[in-house]
Amino acid sequence: MAIGKYIKEIGRGKEGARPLTRAQAADLLGQVLDGAVTDLEVGAFCLAMRIKGETPEEMCGFLDAIHARLQPLPAHASGMPTVVIPSYNGARKLPVLTPLLALLLAREGLPVLVHGVATESSRVFTADVFTALGVSACSSVAPIAPGTAAFVPTALLCPGLQKLLDVRRVVQLRNPAHSLVKLMTPCTGTSLLVTSYTHPEYAVSMAATLGLMQTHALLLRGTEGEAVADPRRTPRMQTFVAGLPQPPTEPQAGSLPTLPDLPQTTDADATARYIRSVLAGGSPVPQPIAQQVACIVQMSKSL
Repeated sequence: MAIGKYIKEIGRGKEGARPLTRAQAADLLGQVLDGAVTDLEVGAFCLAMRIKGETPEEMCGFLDAIHARLQPLPAHASGMPTVVIPSYNGARKLPVLTPLLALLLAREGLPVLVHGVATESSRVFTADVFTALGVSACSSVAPIAPGTAAFVPTALLCPGLQKLLDVRRVVQLRNPAHSLVKLMTPCTGTSLLVTSYTHPEYAVSMAATLGLMQTHALLLRGTEGEAVADPRRTPRMQTFVAGLPQPPTEPQAGSLPTLPDLPQTTDADATARYIRSVLAGGSPVPQPIAQQVACIVQMSKSL
């Protein structure tokens, strides 16, 4: 079935477009992920949604379609919740410290899944830093043992989603896939999603989607779009248990009294050296990241 009828509803411009129901959104994206539509229809869908914007109900429908097509990571026999960290923005001005967050959580005994892919050519991505640390990307889907951090490429989880992310390289604009990867939970069993927003308005819409999806999650304004606390200041951190918001950790006003000695470049090798130093105790864990780790560990114990 073609998706023209849906494009007609969502493509009427910012004022005239009509929202889709959750079921309609699931059907639409399901056809896109299955490769059942033309490239022209995919482009029309991406541009129409870019102009209209997604409702929480549409995002839930899109997530339903993704979860129905994912190759999820099986839960580990330990039954421990898997910490899920999406990583799709990379480093632009600051070193990408998502691998540090993942490895600190693994050191606390948690199983940690980091998933992502390079979405543009001008940034340094988490996969680059993991490679510099000697952590290879997974080539198959398998349970993650407690105390282990694993990096899983998006294409391994859902090839259709990878193709939708790649549309950005052609049209130079983000599409719903770039938000959906930050909200999906690609593993069976209990999981705790650690995710982030870039602009305040996304905090509202993402919180609404997490509520409707009944997700266990920690939501914060990340570092250049990455779901790791800015090492220079403590952000507001909002937690959700089965989608229900819990009392947030309020942000610190201004910068820390003493700033961490971060790498002066976003280079993957320099970032890896810094991470090794932190893990070995040669450099202190930046206080905001330490606080984020403590929040995630405490929440994991309660799930």
